Amino acid sequence: MGNEEEQLKSLPLDDLHKAAGARFGGFAGWSMPITYPLGVMKEHLHARENAGLFDISHMQLFDVSGPGATALLSRACPLDAGALQSGQSKYTFFLDEQAGILDDLIVTRLGAAHYMVVANAGNAAADEAHLRGVAKDFDCKIDALDRVFLAIQGPQAADVLHKAGIAGTELAFMHGFEPKPGWFMSRSGYTGEDGFEIALPATDAGELAETLFKDERVAWVGLAARDSLRLEAGLCLHGHDITPDFNPVDAGLTWAIGKAVREKAGFIGAKALLEKIASGSARKRVGLKPDGRQPVRSETVLIDADGKHVGIVTSGGFGPSAGHPVAMGYVNKDILAATVPIFAEVRGNRIPVHIHPLPFTPHRYHKG
Repeated sequence: MGNEEEQLKSLPLDDLHKAAGARFGGFAGWSMPITYPLGVMKEHLHARENAGLFDISHMQLFDVSGPGATALLSRACPLDAGALQSGQSKYTFFLDEQAGILDDLIVTRLGAAHYMVVANAGNAAADEAHLRGVAKDFDCKIDALDRVFLAIQGPQAADVLHKAGIAGTELAFMHGFEPKPGWFMSRSGYTGEDGFEIALPATDAGELAETLFKDERVAWVGLAARDSLRLEAGLCLHGHDITPDFNPVDAGLTWAIGKAVREKAGFIGAKALLEKIASGSARKRVGLKPDGRQPVRSETVLIDADGKHVGIVTSGGFGPSAGHPVAMGYVNKDILAATVPIFAEVRGNRIPVHIHPLPFTPHRYHKG
């Protein structure tokens, strides 16, 4: 067996990233650009102030079509796929029978019986197996697409695309379409900023990137800044903030599951989820602000003044826009009600941690 480095998949635009001076690291089985010469702090701020370009080709797109596509997605997800307007996107999940979160997804309706599903890289194979397993009962076709996937994020993103002559800047937030054969574009992202995600064949991708970089407002942004941006925006990372051990009630994500969907209860995990909604959760996902400048990282234990375990950090780092360390995690409900001091245990030291509203920086999505 080779070492892990040999087993990592390379992005289709790998040569472009190398030419841009990227520093690479492994993530979800891929060799990913972690930072560029600009550095994580400036990359993060560039996306908040201008237009950051992210290569997210490690993520997986599934094209779902056919007479049973709507019914399939309404079974596989806590979603009324038939209620989506053509072009509308919706944040949703794959749940297991215990309502644990197998993955979080964005589903976009492209036609009467045609949908695009965007899934996370680390779950791509498991998601495909899960979706195909559920699809055995439905008349539909699932295509796992091989695409370059680029995200352009930031307050200048729409103007950059518009000036480059790229269609789609009229989209409202959480809407998508197919600008040309083999392409998919949505107004969405993972930063809290306005922005777009564009999937396209590898043969077209280099030309698109070259066109975008003619605009001086565009800079490559790596995985490290993508993480700090999404954390400031209070957005979950599957495998950390949401996993099969957490359900949408714990995670504070039941807003993504409409009343009609709950009442129909036709999705996998419906019985368990409705029971959890009725009984309430013993823990809650919250924002966490440590005192001082030292970040608290994922898997750091949270304790009370008596040293009793009261929670866990699931994501943590420094927030360049917030100007202080930022974190998310789960805290026992009774601790929240009591408003007692909470501490993070870091290498034998106790760092005071305060519950902080999410997001840490305001969302600036384009509502149309």
